[in-house]
Amino acid sequence: MLIDSHAHLDLPEFDGDRDLVVQRAVEKGVKYILNVGVNLESSRKATELADKYDIIFASVGVHPHDAKAIEDGTYTALKSLAKKRKVLAFGEIGLDFFRDLSAREVQVKRFREQINLAGELKLPLIIHDRDAHKEIVNILREEGAKNLGGVIHCFSGDYAMAKSCLDMGFSISIPGTVTFPKALQLQEIVKKLPLSSILIETDCPFLAPVPHRGKKNEPSFVRYVAEKIAFMKNTSFENVAKATSLNFKRLFAPFLLP
Repeated sequence: MLIDSHAHLDLPEFDGDRDLVVQRAVEKGVKYILNVGVNLESSRKATELADKYDIIFASVGVHPHDAKAIEDGTYTALKSLAKKRKVLAFGEIGLDFFRDLSAREVQVKRFREQINLAGELKLPLIIHDRDAHKEIVNILREEGAKNLGGVIHCFSGDYAMAKSCLDMGFSISIPGTVTFPKALQLQEIVKKLPLSSILIETDCPFLAPVPHRGKKNEPSFVRYVAEKIAFMKNTSFENVAKATSLNFKRLFAPFLLP
């Protein structure tokens, strides 16, 4: 059994073949998909997909790119969506100091607010971090995010950051980039991390793994991530699939545990 812990099937890239993409995921052994909201409308669509497809769950939140668009009523609407049965997490939220599509001070303010909103809702966090490693760790500590737990999605930091996040009870999610020949730092981190701390993801439609690099990514491709991790850690694909699925359930969906 495989679980894609981070997908964006609500995006228009899937409007022409969404049913087929979900079907292929099932055929390739994907048991569950977490579809992650990036703004209010995306979060709404994520919950609608969760209602439509048995294998899809949802998260709600506002990505740092859209932090500038948060207005009166946004958080009230997110709180209402978060009460839906198949919403498992709050996110993706965080900081993106690479593209800076929202001003950095706005990103920081909204990040702190959303951590606290997740605390009200008692939901674990899905964290976006790009070129803001130190700031992410500091804010998670300052806002008491250890009490919520969660995952650093599409991990791009160094091992010291990974260790700091593990110490706060966060998991590390590994995307398809781990299959890229030049992703040496991420590969070394994966070798050092305990398997009990790892989730796997596609972040589809982005970051398709080898051998589909450059094409539209989809949840069925999460298998390549698991295979690469198994190779690097000298263990079986089945062991990685089982462990990462169990890690996902413990973090986001304990009601799915045996």
